[in-house]
Amino acid sequence: MAEPPTRGHPLNALVIIPARMASTRLPGKPLADIAGAPMIVHVARRALEADIGPVAVATDSDEIADAVAQAGMTAVMTAADHPSGSDRVREAADTLDPDRAHDLIVNLQGDLPAIDPAAIRAAAEAATTSGADIATLAVEIEDDAERIDPNVVKAVVSDVAAGPMRALYFTRATTPAGDGPLWHHVGIYAWRRSALDRFVSLPPSPLELRERLEQLRALEHGMSIAVAPVSAVPLGVDTPGDLERVRAMFAARLAQAPSV
Repeated sequence: MAEPPTRGHPLNALVIIPARMASTRLPGKPLADIAGAPMIVHVARRALEADIGPVAVATDSDEIADAVAQAGMTAVMTAADHPSGSDRVREAADTLDPDRAHDLIVNLQGDLPAIDPAAIRAAAEAATTSGADIATLAVEIEDDAERIDPNVVKAVVSDVAAGPMRALYFTRATTPAGDGPLWHHVGIYAWRRSALDRFVSLPPSPLELRERLEQLRALEHGMSIAVAPVSAVPLGVDTPGDLERVRAMFAARLAQAPSV
């Protein structure tokens, strides 16, 4: 039987960043150079700056593992045939922590090189304070175009209780109706270890397949998801245009940095 969630209990986190070379829109994406370092290294640096626990990259690519190791960070090899990043993260957690000393596993996407470390901490803190099986993030939508964009996943949440909001549903549609905020989901997940074990053992669910949103599998099977509000959607790198925007962002930061 899985251990019950504990509310307010300090959790010992392990951050895992799944990364693969396969990308239809941007081949070799994890190794794309940004300000002299591979993108995956920048993501790992942001995770280390969050200071919530050890950080590792989970990959099936020797090239990615070598790049991470050359930067002085941890990489773990995983199977090439995982159906999702969650399955890859679970295998990596079992390899890195067979004694299960870490009871919180943070799944950080490998294409967020400019993410604010505070956002990573917010997901872990939401898991700690809520007692939920999973915690994730959302940003209030202010751009009207995002409200109707099916590529923007909306988190339908309740905030009737104190603490982090509670996810009721995730959708690509414009939901809910009526006046009030809509929330742009940010796909970072802080998993209770037992919840991750359970999730990867479940088959894909009907709404998950219909909406093409993996997190609906958890909700359909009665798992709870806490949602912490954050101020900005991190710029993800999915296309060559995204990559150029991130490169420009890092170049501007370097230009503003004081010389020594």
